[in-house]
Amino acid sequence: MMDNCLFCKIASGNIAVEKVYEDDQVVAFNDIDPQAPVHILIIPRKHIACISDITPDDNELIGHIHQVAVLLAAKFNIAEDGFRLVNNCNDNGGQAVYHLHYHLLGGRKMNWPPG
Repeated sequence: MMDNCLFCKIASGNIAVEKVYEDDQVVAFNDIDPQAPVHILIIPRKHIACISDITPDDNELIGHIHQVAVLLAAKFNIAEDGFRLVNNCNDNGGQAVYHLHYHLLGGRKMNWPPG
């Protein structure tokens, strides 16, 4: 855990959020500024600053995050119509919090290009 990382504090329980899912590897909760009817953040408990910092040792964790995304898409009734799983990397990629996280978005038509 990094002492000054917002998402590390959430993952450890030091900052309370209404979790929609958690297990020993990840925590998921609703985004505070939703961009779709369903907008859930999925974060690993392990601090990884951004997707560029993933190592081969993290492969199982990244696969697990994707499995959790599919599980949550089904739970929130967006799996059948479709959903988007987004990861932003660094400033130009739109990353605001430097702790790896994925945005699960659904409940409306997703346009392309995204922005």
